[in-house]
Amino acid sequence: MTDLHDGLPPLNPTSPPPPRLPRGFVFGAATSAYQIEGGANADGKSDSIWDVFCRLPGAVAGGDSGEVACDHYHRLDDDLATMSALGLDAYRFSIAWPRVMPDGRTLNPNGLDFYERLVDGLLEREIDPWPTLYHWDLPQTLQDEGGWADRGIVERFSDYAAAVDDRLGDRIHRYTTFNEPWVAAFLGHAAGVHAPGHQNPSEAIAAGHHMLLAHGTAVARLRARATAPELGITLNLSVIDPLTPVDEPAARLIDGQMNRFFLDPLFNGAYPEDVREALSPWWPDGLVRAGDLDLISARLDFFGANYYRGEVVSFTPPDADDTIRPATDRPPATPYPASRGIHFHTVLPERTALGWVVQPEGLERLLRRLSDDYTARRGTPIYVTENGAAYHDGVVAGRVHDAARVRFIDAHLRAVAAAVDGGVDVRGYFYWSLLDNFEWDWGYGQRFGIVHVDYETQKRTIKDSGLHYARVIAEHRAT
Repeated sequence: MTDLHDGLPPLNPTSPPPPRLPRGFVFGAATSAYQIEGGANADGKSDSIWDVFCRLPGAVAGGDSGEVACDHYHRLDDDLATMSALGLDAYRFSIAWPRVMPDGRTLNPNGLDFYERLVDGLLEREIDPWPTLYHWDLPQTLQDEGGWADRGIVERFSDYAAAVDDRLGDRIHRYTTFNEPWVAAFLGHAAGVHAPGHQNPSEAIAAGHHMLLAHGTAVARLRARATAPELGITLNLSVIDPLTPVDEPAARLIDGQMNRFFLDPLFNGAYPEDVREALSPWWPDGLVRAGDLDLISARLDFFGANYYRGEVVSFTPPDADDTIRPATDRPPATPYPASRGIHFHTVLPERTALGWVVQPEGLERLLRRLSDDYTARRGTPIYVTENGAAYHDGVVAGRVHDAARVRFIDAHLRAVAAAVDGGVDVRGYFYWSLLDNFEWDWGYGQRFGIVHVDYETQKRTIKDSGLHYARVIAEHRAT
């Protein structure tokens, strides 16, 4: 069970009061299925691409996998109690496609039973369920047919989304279709450091487009239903700054491949011309067909922004006979196909255990940019659907003193409040992650949670950051 000690302590009296956010602002926490559930073969679940990827020698630090993870599949009631103790308004989780449809096509009722228990348990505790339909764990059977690089997967995803809504639609008010398609497409198919571990830029571009198209197709299908849920998508986004003014082309190039590749089709109905040009050596012929962008750019009921850190880049000009684009025989190790001569810099002193800079002002800038360039003109509210930091923390005498994470949460909530004060329609914040968990290619060596997990005993201990977050939520409600 959870450990809240003697209840919620007051916020640090030496700290300023928590930021003021609007009435109805949603405070939540986020997880994903493969990272916490375990139950790898329970009740008919099949392998996902991550199950297979983790078996590749050297693919994941320590040879770790999500086979057991936090054993959330078998410890659901305890984790629901933890969420209730924290006072969460909402819980953002993902549904495992290979648990619901082991072959990618055929419904497994036992798999949906688990999510029904989860949703019902949340509603009983007055916690709003925020399911994500795809958080990177594609059924391996569909990968064997071509995966996201094959256009046929679009209809498979639409069928899966409809099957989930058939069971849960009377209790689910909103769905996020995809979480961070950039990661799944470009880290998985260009850099090869995520499942399925490919290093083919053309596949990455195709996968990115097909995820956007699958999003649009599912939105059209679900929106036509009597349940009419709210529908949105979540992107991982960053502020990309030039090291010097002459490096602005480098910053725009990376911004295009990471941010605008997805934002512009969703909100403008077109891929940016400079991005198409930069990626032209790898852009598949006939990838974008008539009607695709109309589906992709359909109205969103909400938009999710995941933010962890900013990037600073510089560009070393190519030789006179070279181009800004890399040669096709470049060593494949980057998620940015068009990145020859571009360097990434760490210029801020405060960093997380992963070496990521702590840059809360970047979140405010990102939210303002999203509003100015994309969401405000379409009346789309923004939610910060992931924001978090990894630190090396452990249990000492029954407590986890993670002061750096407390500061991180406080600073980023203040950035959100500043954006709201500036007129940006931000309606919620979800900390990543509720639990320490399997962190993809880093395995179990990085802890993002506000709840510590002892992976040997599966004991949960709410960290000081979790206690702090609970108090912020309580005081927001009180005021």
